[in-house]
Amino acid sequence: MTSTGEAPDDEQAQDDPGRRLHAVAVELAAMAQNGLTYGTDRYDLARYERLRSMSADVMALLARTGPADFRAALAAEAGHATPKVDVRGALFDGGKVLLVREGRDGRWTLPGGWADALDAPSEAAEREFLEEAGLRVRATKLAAVHDGSRRNGHAGSPWHIYKLFFLVERLDDTRPTAGLDGETIDVGFFGLDELPELSTGRCTAGQLEILFAHHGEPGLATDFD
Repeated sequence: MTSTGEAPDDEQAQDDPGRRLHAVAVELAAMAQNGLTYGTDRYDLARYERLRSMSADVMALLARTGPADFRAALAAEAGHATPKVDVRGALFDGGKVLLVREGRDGRWTLPGGWADALDAPSEAAEREFLEEAGLRVRATKLAAVHDGSRRNGHAGSPWHIYKLFFLVERLDDTRPTAGLDGETIDVGFFGLDELPELSTGRCTAGQLEILFAHHGEPGLATDFD
């Protein structure tokens, strides 16, 4: 499996102090979680607790909000720190792709969300598509595996995130319907030259272009970081 898309713009990321500081905060939070998981000395454990709290403070400063939610999210994590998995499904109709409008920020994205425990990756993408767009679909190809920190910023997230993008096909002729999960408020098909404002933490125009290329040429190798 080889990468077919553009390499992440690491130099641009390094030149963005906010993105770099967020990456440092996420790394410190992971170090703190691992220390709390494997540490035994009570003084070390106290230091790791403080390190986790400081990481939440930095994330809150970047998000321009209070640290309470970040502290609670980080404190709820246990075990060895690993990336979380976000799955997205891309359904094309001719030259248009189905997008849903998120209730949280009012912007548009591919249907998707967190993979649940015991979900196969493709099953998670199919489930999220049904919940957010009201359509039964089947995942046909894993088109891209991206590092969300590099490709999507994720400045408001306390975690490192891997993003799995699947091409999907319809299993019925049901009309797309938003809001079945209470998280989406609209749904529609859009051409790449008429995209609405995207929720770029979830998907970007560049990622949609990669998926459209895979739709047009199914034999392309999976794009990955």
